[in-house]
Amino acid sequence: MTLEEIWKEYEAFAPTSKKQHEEAVKVIPGGVAANIKYFDPFPLHMKGGNGPWLYDVDGHKYVDYLASYGPLILGHGYPEVKEAMMKQIENGAILYGTPHALEAKMAEKIKELYPSIEMLRYTNSGTEATLFSLRMAYAYTGKYKIGKFEGHYHGGYNQVLLSVNSAKGDVRRPEPIPESLGLEPFQKENTIILPFNDLEATTAILEEHQDEMAAVIMEPVLTGYCPATQEFMDGLREVTKRLGILLIFDEVKTGFRVSLGGAQGYYHIKPDLTCLGKVLGAGLPMGVVGGRKDILMKAAPLSGSDVFDASNSKRSSAADVLFHSGTYNGHPLILTAGLATIGVLEKKFDYIVGQTDKLRAGLEEIFKEKGIPMQTVGVGTVFNILLTDVKIEKFRDIQTSDFETRKKIDYLLLMEGIYNKPTNRYSVSAVHDDNILDFTFEAYRKAMKKL
Repeated sequence: MTLEEIWKEYEAFAPTSKKQHEEAVKVIPGGVAANIKYFDPFPLHMKGGNGPWLYDVDGHKYVDYLASYGPLILGHGYPEVKEAMMKQIENGAILYGTPHALEAKMAEKIKELYPSIEMLRYTNSGTEATLFSLRMAYAYTGKYKIGKFEGHYHGGYNQVLLSVNSAKGDVRRPEPIPESLGLEPFQKENTIILPFNDLEATTAILEEHQDEMAAVIMEPVLTGYCPATQEFMDGLREVTKRLGILLIFDEVKTGFRVSLGGAQGYYHIKPDLTCLGKVLGAGLPMGVVGGRKDILMKAAPLSGSDVFDASNSKRSSAADVLFHSGTYNGHPLILTAGLATIGVLEKKFDYIVGQTDKLRAGLEEIFKEKGIPMQTVGVGTVFNILLTDVKIEKFRDIQTSDFETRKKIDYLLLMEGIYNKPTNRYSVSAVHDDNILDFTFEAYRKAMKKL
């Protein structure tokens, strides 16, 4: 089947989604609230979810492997999380605008699981967390360039929207490629692109820029599923420490998914700063920046340093403090949901990893039976399906995968009741039991037969 033939079948399968999308494009650019939610010819529109299932507006149900791009590690509407949230709502105040006990309670739990985090601040998303971590690095070091790796994503703001899904230049010395309109030209000079999993080449670039580079920010597991080698991680920690460059782990995808203690727990590496999000918010918007106390204390408010205090307007020392604020930071309802989620994960994380391994093994066997080159790549509870024999170590290795065939399979799977955005990684949840895995394998066999 051609992709166009599959799309024609897909349009007939989801007419209400198509109609709702056509209405949405009249009032929302592209018909979606975030570009990542779109795929051709139109995305499915959902109206509900329960456990491992998503329900669309056309009456179909799907096993959900998107998990909203990772946060829903317990699936939809997990009982313990719902119960904790309802108790918080019944307290009568969803938002205080003041300090409250849950802020310190969550901080202590995160410190317990992430020993590199001595202090932390809350944000409203992973993007905000990485943005604030860079401001911390600038404030602490007095330097204003950063290093980021080719293929790594850290949010939708200008300084990191380079070389996320594009590659150019020598593989050992990548060129910065803008990934959006509206980026200032100087960002290409201020963001140095590094080659992932190549310690020798990375070290050479860092040594060239050590006097102007505040930090290296990275996904320890590229795009959530392609892991760094232990040798690379150990070497990167050593060289950044030696050169006085802060090391920032963006664990928005990997936190509570690679291990309960994130990728840093898996690699036994202590970064200077860590960014968390996704799973930690239990499906609600949340982020965290944590790390060394001497860095975090740059944000501690001092007398006369409140940028919003008009009484200090003539003598304010706000510029002497690293500014950080947010109406919804440390939201009590979100912290309640997050703490409940961590409580469940402390009992069930190993089970989720086991189910992930079963799923990967079963899918690899199905592709082997069909004679299609395929490998599952990932660690912990996340993986992706790559149709290639090439060993996956770098971003450019991922590009050797047969995405056209993978895309065809994914659209056919949608019509067999398996939900994922075409070509996206798989995020396994606690509710993906053996029955769900068997359903998945049968759906794959049907899709592959059609293909």
